[in-house]
Amino acid sequence: MSGRLTVIGLGPGNADQVTPQASRAVAEAKFFYGYKPYLDRLDLRPDQTRVASDNREELARSKDALTKAAEGHDVAVVSGGDPGVFAMAAAVCEAIEAGPAEWRAIDVAVVPGVTAMLAVAARIGAPLGHDFCAISLSDNLKPWDLIELRLLAAAGAGFVIALYNPISKARPWQLGRAFECLTAILPGTTPVIFGRATGRPDERIEVYLLADVDAQKADMATCIIIGSPETRIIKRADKPALVYTPRSASGSTK
Repeated sequence: MSGRLTVIGLGPGNADQVTPQASRAVAEAKFFYGYKPYLDRLDLRPDQTRVASDNREELARSKDALTKAAEGHDVAVVSGGDPGVFAMAAAVCEAIEAGPAEWRAIDVAVVPGVTAMLAVAARIGAPLGHDFCAISLSDNLKPWDLIELRLLAAAGAGFVIALYNPISKARPWQLGRAFECLTAILPGTTPVIFGRATGRPDERIEVYLLADVDAQKADMATCIIIGSPETRIIKRADKPALVYTPRSASGSTK
């Protein structure tokens, strides 16, 4: 007997940004696996069960959820943002690939959500209006040397760069080092956007220039967007500035 496993993206934190598809998936599932702060965002019924785990237990969480689904249950694995962007969908696929044959018979669906870089970009204008990429600064699953290589390559190619997992108590230096790398390639006038807790009551959106940026102003709830040399700031007298990257950007770093 095989059940169903749905990986659900809950968006950046504002209930208005949870998609109707995600809400329907939550209503249909019986068992919910996820990081406790994400599970706490759900208004579950008495017949629905939550199983919370720590943020660094993605693979173990996936295995537990797949085991439950293989018993014939409707199971949900929840993520903040979009589950396919540095989140649980990849962990579930990894577990299925390495797991027992019965896990491959489970009906698996991934429900997309609004990821952090899209929420931050929407609050400030259109910094992702031309080519962009997303890079996680966490070196838990890849070496820091590779992260630096990708940062330099992306900046050199003229991409706008969204940084996920920028800093933590265990990794207090990496964001500063990332800015040092980018300063070697990008002009100091490049806009840098710090978007913290976008859409939530404690939201903070701030715009800096690369030459003046302070890495200590970020935390793990912050998504950072670093513009390309062609990203522009539109200053307005009585309203917040708009930041955008023209659709005709050439990508030159000079």
